[in-house]
Amino acid sequence: MVNYTVFIDDNYHFGESGGYRVGDFDTYEEAVTAASKVVEDYIRSAYREGMSAEELLSSYRTFGDDPYIVPDDGTPPFSAWAYAERLCRELCG
Repeated sequence: MVNYTVFIDDNYHFGESGGYRVGDFDTYEEAVTAASKVVEDYIRSAYREGMSAEELLSSYRTFGDDPYIVPDDGTPPFSAWAYAERLCRELCG
């Protein structure tokens, strides 16, 4: 059985830290849930009333955590940036 590990890179220091491990998960779906929560937590903390989706997304892409899932076993990859974009549009209208 393949385990899935969620790692996080910091968008602000991308490529500098080498990321850190969030945890290991038995299923890809559990790993996606964990990675999604990382993105959601940042989006919720950064949102301010009246912000545009573009402002919020720019904040995420600059300062948010960028989770990714290992291994890449052919499952459609989780894209933190695509997920963040969808959340920003939902939240900001």
